[in-house]
Amino acid sequence: MNFLAHAVLAGDDPALIVGGVVGDWIKGPLPGLLPPDLARGVALHRAIDSHAETHPAFQRSRNRVAADRRRYAGVLVDIFYDHLLAREWARLRPTPLDSYCAAVYRHIDARLADLPEHARPAMQLMAREDWLSSYADLAGIADVLQRMARRARQPNPLAGGEQAFSADAAGFADDFGQWFADAQDFVARRP
Repeated sequence: MNFLAHAVLAGDDPALIVGGVVGDWIKGPLPGLLPPDLARGVALHRAIDSHAETHPAFQRSRNRVAADRRRYAGVLVDIFYDHLLAREWARLRPTPLDSYCAAVYRHIDARLADLPEHARPAMQLMAREDWLSSYADLAGIADVLQRMARRARQPNPLAGGEQAFSADAAGFADDFGQWFADAQDFVARRP
């Protein structure tokens, strides 16, 4: 769910960016029906997710989420990390956030026909509603969590999950700083 972080960690290669952003919609072995360059982006997405799940800072963040939301802690932390990345964007990246996000959406649009049909509506909605830029504000995170809660098949505590972030924003920010630096190193070392 941390689409912005996956896009950034993919570097400058448009196929890796698209594969990184769409990775949550791609299931099964790779390349599957994907072109090989997009499959590499999905593989990177999966490797980053695996790295995150075992990273001490990410695990600390998961534990910061109250017990009543703990089952969804990984999803919440992903979204909180995108919020922190967007919030700190000017310090971390030279390109303005809105310009970067517009470029990501153009990359996705250029490869839309190569994506599985079931993923296309979400990618188009992401661009139309500018999900990536919306992560910069806590209200944007609240909106994302509200929409996710409504789409889920079962009742869940995602709506209002931004309160978990607000309860320990400094702790999540410290965890994110450690995780993001290590994630950049992890990606740089991959073949």
